[in-house]
Amino acid sequence: MLSEEFEIRTGSVEVVYDLTAECEQFLSRAARSDGLLNVWVPHATAGLAVLETGAGSDEDLLSALNDLLPRDDRWRHRHGTPGHGRDHVLPALVPPSMTVPVLGGRMALGTWQSVCLVDTNVDNPVRRVRLSFLAG
Repeated sequence: MLSEEFEIRTGSVEVVYDLTAECEQFLSRAARSDGLLNVWVPHATAGLAVLETGAGSDEDLLSALNDLLPRDDRWRHRHGTPGHGRDHVLPALVPPSMTVPVLGGRMALGTWQSVCLVDTNVDNPVRRVRLSFLAG
């Protein structure tokens, strides 16, 4: 299994960050065959999603998460910015790992699908992402 880790700067705003290019670059070095790409974010306040980006779906996802997990004082986990406890609930809804099929060294994504980091934690501007390829 080949594995690599890199950092993403998400800044101090909620973001859906498209990781597709980074995944493709990794696979161009790691995969010449079929297999599985595992994507992992080792953080208690971030997750991964497959969705269309650039057409409003990324903003819609952040809006839906704000409706489901309001940034207010209801959360028992209280360190950090107000409402930060909801960021710790996020990975239960948007998981921190995913597996993508790889065919001929390329992700088998649908036409409009992208692999995205979902980060609502404005207190942590730097995220790590681990990509691992398991050949079939």
